[in-house]
Amino acid sequence: MNHRFGKTIVVSLGGSIIYPNQIDIKFLKQFNSSVRKFIKKDYKFVIVTGGGKPARIFQEAAYKVSQIKNDDKDWLGIHATRLNAHLLRTIFQDIADPVIFDIRYKIKKLAHPVTIGSGWRPGWSTDFVSAQIAADFKVKEFINAGKAAYVFERDPKKFPKAKKFEKLSWAEYRKLIPAKWIPGFSSPVDPVAARLCQKEKITAVVINGKNLKNFENLLQGQPFQGTIVQ
Repeated sequence: MNHRFGKTIVVSLGGSIIYPNQIDIKFLKQFNSSVRKFIKKDYKFVIVTGGGKPARIFQEAAYKVSQIKNDDKDWLGIHATRLNAHLLRTIFQDIADPVIFDIRYKIKKLAHPVTIGSGWRPGWSTDFVSAQIAADFKVKEFINAGKAAYVFERDPKKFPKAKKFEKLSWAEYRKLIPAKWIPGFSSPVDPVAARLCQKEKITAVVINGKNLKNFENLLQGQPFQGTIVQ
C-alpha cells in the first residue's frame, strides 16, 4: 500500500512520541534529520504537536485537587502542546516560522519550510487542528504520527487479536470510535477531527510516529505500514 503526497505535508505528531516518559532526544534527532531530507527536495511541513506526558501529569494533578471542568482540563493539555511546539520550533529554528501556529488564521501563508503548530482551543484536539490546517491550505491529507501503527477494530492492548485495517472510509471509521470528544480519550483520529475530515474530504494516514523509516517510505510514495482513512 502506498499514497501520493503533494509538496506540503501536514503532520499531527503525537505528544507520546515527543515526550513518552521523558523527552525522547534520540527520536527528535532522527526526526530532525528525516524532515530536513525532504526540505532539500522542496517540501514544506506543518507539524502540529501533541501534549504527551506533561499534559497527563498536569491534568491528573488538577483533578486530584479539584473537580475541574473539561474546558480547564483541555486548557492544561493545550499549554502542554504549546511547550512541545516551542521545543520543536527551536530544533528547526533556522528553517521554521518563528511564530507558533496556536490560533486559526494566525498564519495565512506557509512562508517557511517548516511551520510548527500546537493546540488551539478546548474541544479541538491536535488531530482536529491538523485536519483544519489541511483544509484551510487546500492540502488533501494529513499524517497522524502517534503510537498506533494502524487503525484496529478494538484496542489491541486489550485485544491482541484485534483486526487491523489498511483502508477505511470515514463512515466505517466513525463507527469504531465514540461519537463525542472526551478530553484525554485516545484513538488514532478523534471524533471531532473525524467528522471534519469526512465533511472536508481530508484523508488521514495513520502510522506509528516512532518508525521514521516507514515515515520516509510513506512520503516517497513507497509501500508503508499504516492505515488510510478517506
